[in-house]
Amino acid sequence: MTISGARTLQLAWREPAAHWEEATPIGDGRLGAMVFGGASGRYQVNDATVWSGTPLVPGEELRRVTAQGAGPDRLREIRSALAAGDLSRAEELLMTFEGRYSQEFLPFVDLTVEVPDATPETNSPARVLDLDLAVVEESLHVGGISVRRSSRVRDGVLLVELVAQAPLPEVRIVLTTPLRELGRAASGELLTLDVAVPIDGAPLHEQSVVPPLRYAEADDAPYDGFAAAALAVRSDGTTDATASGLTVRHVRRLLIALSSSTRAESWWAGADDEWRTVSRETIRDRARDRALGACAVGAGPLPDDEPRHPEAARFAIGGRREGRWDVDSDILRGTDDALRATVAAEYGRYLLTSSSRAGGPAANLQGIWNGELRPAWSSNYTININTQMNYWAAGPLGVISHAEPLISLVERLAATGGDVARELYGCRGWVAHHNTDLWGWSLPVGMGHGAPSWAIWMMGGVWLTHSLWDHYEFTADDDLLRDRLWPLLRGASEFCLDWLQVDDDGVAFLAPSTSPENAYRDADDVPRALGLTATMDRELIRSLFQRTLRASDILGEKGPLRDELEAALSSIPEPGIGRDGRLLEWSEEVPEHEPAHRHLSPLVGLYPLDLITPEGTPAHADAARRFLDARGPGAMGWSWAWKIALRARLGDGDAAHDLLTQALAPYDGDARRHGPVDGSEWGGLLPNLFSTHPPFQIDGNLGFPAGIAELLLQSHAGVIHLLPALPSAWPEGRVTGFGARGGLTVDLEWSEGSLTTAVLRNPGSEPREVRVRYGDTETRVSIPASGEYVVQPEAALENTP
Repeated sequence: MTISGARTLQLAWREPAAHWEEATPIGDGRLGAMVFGGASGRYQVNDATVWSGTPLVPGEELRRVTAQGAGPDRLREIRSALAAGDLSRAEELLMTFEGRYSQEFLPFVDLTVEVPDATPETNSPARVLDLDLAVVEESLHVGGISVRRSSRVRDGVLLVELVAQAPLPEVRIVLTTPLRELGRAASGELLTLDVAVPIDGAPLHEQSVVPPLRYAEADDAPYDGFAAAALAVRSDGTTDATASGLTVRHVRRLLIALSSSTRAESWWAGADDEWRTVSRETIRDRARDRALGACAVGAGPLPDDEPRHPEAARFAIGGRREGRWDVDSDILRGTDDALRATVAAEYGRYLLTSSSRAGGPAANLQGIWNGELRPAWSSNYTININTQMNYWAAGPLGVISHAEPLISLVERLAATGGDVARELYGCRGWVAHHNTDLWGWSLPVGMGHGAPSWAIWMMGGVWLTHSLWDHYEFTADDDLLRDRLWPLLRGASEFCLDWLQVDDDGVAFLAPSTSPENAYRDADDVPRALGLTATMDRELIRSLFQRTLRASDILGEKGPLRDELEAALSSIPEPGIGRDGRLLEWSEEVPEHEPAHRHLSPLVGLYPLDLITPEGTPAHADAARRFLDARGPGAMGWSWAWKIALRARLGDGDAAHDLLTQALAPYDGDARRHGPVDGSEWGGLLPNLFSTHPPFQIDGNLGFPAGIAELLLQSHAGVIHLLPALPSAWPEGRVTGFGARGGLTVDLEWSEGSLTTAVLRNPGSEPREVRVRYGDTETRVSIPASGEYVVQPEAALENTP
């Protein structure tokens, strides 16, 4: 269904949510809420800084691991065992490098705004999410009274506004927490709730840890995981306050503001070690002041709310965007494929901008939304693909400013990872492995029994630096490169220079090395993760060295690092190609353990890097295509998203479209069940459009728009490529506000499968020379400062040298 004349894109649900997977997400990067709607008016609320653990854990674990013998001497033993072919001994020794685990992102509070006897308004949807204004609207009916309830998050405060046609008898407001409650107070129109956050939280797969959530028991504990929630109301009724909550009677207009503050917030801000000394009273006052201040301002639209992010990409694949679309009938089970793709792109952008804002923590495995005390994979940062994928779309969708939290996360990783690099491996620079958390965990995980295939991978930080390079390329901000990114690139390169080894033939190799979560079969048909250099490791390092050299050129950095990088680059070989024409996953051709493995690690050079392109390295591009063909179709959201982007880079638009169609199908199974990871059962979309494995992970939702964008516009390898892989199922459409590398923006429109017009804009203060490709033709164009270049539809681009 659609409402004509709507200026925004709206998603509608016919019923209130009965389960979390049906609820509607809202957030602003600091506070997230799942809106259930209906008479109970439940809001499950997360604070981005409510994680188990403490800032002290990474250092404490490093000291424990090294005290048990892990370190450079043992690394030499591991390398000797690998050189001798004793892979079992190498695994046994390497597992002693494992720390415990990264920490958990936790739910914070539950708010109910109950309107007794309320039902959805007849002939109106129960909930409507406006993706442009970031607000959820509900139309309720109480007796003969119509009630509008709207919900949004602004400046770290959840705002709920009720407007009734006539006075309501009462509205009941209750605030609880699934964590340990320390106390509450209610007076007048203000309610505060004190909460203890656990100082340790074990992932679901570590079932031997009892209790799985552990709180500080002593008043003089090294870290006080204190947090506070505050709720303020403003109304034209009368308010009664009790220990359980607030009741507002005879009310026509009611505004509720819920805010939070935590000790971890002070730690993340990093100002003068305030987190060590800030009092509980100060934390509580911060939450209270935010709630009272938001009540004073009100919940009405601010000037920049209509629409949000006017510079961000807006999709109209198939020509339709604005309107109100029923999620079940129009999207999940509808027949308009182009509309479904439009919604997938727009919803992904909405989720990214709602869960990641400058100054706050990065989006985690569930963005900013989690209702479980034991979330899947701790709802942490999994940095062998998932965290990186969260931010792939930020540049192409014109919301690169929302990737700033990733820079902050990597800066924290570099701080803890410097000690790990030195004390575990005897290397310069910094290192991070498979997982991390709010506190910058940089050790391997696994508790000494984690299989190296998933617990041991030294390239997590290296891959994250490539996301930072993307941030630079999409902004062309030399100051950002100099002040924040260069130290991170330099440190990651120093680690890799020391980590890289060269054999007697001058060929670079890595020992130990793993291809994330995968294994091959050795001569005895035993699954192995170690013993051979993974293609992904060498490709990540090759690209890092190239980009660090490029950064040094831009910044005029001189010194011995350049000589080291250039010498090391000459030793790194191109990826191997097997007898069957496929790109090799390891440095030798070996039998596969899982031929349809969900990870596409060897293809990292094709996407998101640009080491492999059909034009520049056709043999390797064809080998990548053959590898992708052999891996087969989807399995879970993030794997689908990666495959879509890879197909786009290869120009295989229709193959990418088929994958997207699979990924956007409704999932009708048990959303709470943890499905197998071997690809034998496929996921899909939940009733609230979250992508599920199962269970839910947000990287699929955030990865889909990245893949969709690559089908329509690419800007890597020094070329802006218009409609590089347009699927035949999308013969017409338009997109405005695409981001392109070089700090440019691009508007596109196409009809009957061909480009109609493209406008390239340069917001910078210097002119830009760029190469533009459409089809088989390419030309160089100059875009003036603060100007634009229009690709005329009737004039073919001419080939130039």
